Order: sequence, then C-alpha cells, then structure tokens
Amino acid sequence: MTMGSKAVERFERAARATGLSFEVLRFPEGTKTAADAARAVGCEVGQIVKSLVFVAGDEPFLALTSGANQADPARLATILDVADVRRATADEARQATGFAIGGTPPFGHPGALTVLIDGDLMDHHEVWAAAGTPDSVFRLTPDDLLRASRGRVEDFRRR
Repeated sequence: MTMGSKAVERFERAARATGLSFEVLRFPEGTKTAADAARAVGCEVGQIVKSLVFVAGDEPFLALTSGANQADPARLATILDVADVRRATADEARQATGFAIGGTPPFGHPGALTVLIDGDLMDHHEVWAAAGTPDSVFRLTPDDLLRASRGRVEDFRRR
C-alpha cells in the first residue's frame, strides 16, 4: 500500500456518501501547491481549490480558496462576525479535518466544519481539489463542490 493511500480511501468513502462520482488522480511529483496542481492536471491556477483551515476563536473552519487568490483573515473574521481569524497550525488542521495540510479535501472530514467558498471558484466549468494526500486530486463542478461541502459562497479574497 502506498503512503497516503489510506487517506485517499477515507476520502473516497466520504465522497461516495455524498453521491458524487469521480476519479482520483495521483501525481508522484506532487500537487501540494496550487501551481503544482494546475501544472499536473493542465488547468488554470484559478481552477484549483485550496482547502485552507483557519481558526475563529476556538473553532476551526475551512476556506475553500481559488488557487489564484489568497484568503484575507480580516475579511473572514468580518464574514464570521468574530474578532480574529488565524491560520490553523498543522496539528489543528489535521485534528479538524483528519487530513494533512497540502492534501486536505474540501469535504469528508470527521466532524462538521463551517465551510466558506471563494466566489471566484464558481466562475469555472470545473475545479480540481485535493483528495486526501499532497499527490492526489479530483475534478468536480463548482455546484458539486458547493453541495458536497455544504459550504456557502463568500468574498474573502485578499484585495
């Protein structure tokens, strides 16, 4: 069994539970950054879904951000009506999502998380997201991303 395949299998089970059907692609050279992922699958960087874990107060949440954008913590705090938002540590991200940074999928986590979706992702015919490991991705429509993640579309990109 290859490294990380348990994480991909866990994600695939969670994805099937949403009713989605897709193919997970593995890239040994890695898809850890948005640019790496876009190069590997042959799409625009803006079509890559970065699953970023942040913490608002004591609550982790997910900001699904276009690969072309950066999430603005101040805008996220305003959207969530909290005083402060910060990036989660690697341990906090793994605890909240069950996956390591760089391979965090947009859904399929052990517990319910608030999910905010960068509105720019909705402008594409298809988007690509991590499937549990830094070398695995899958393709889906923005509508499927919205439905499966149970997220809400917001404008939180850094200007």
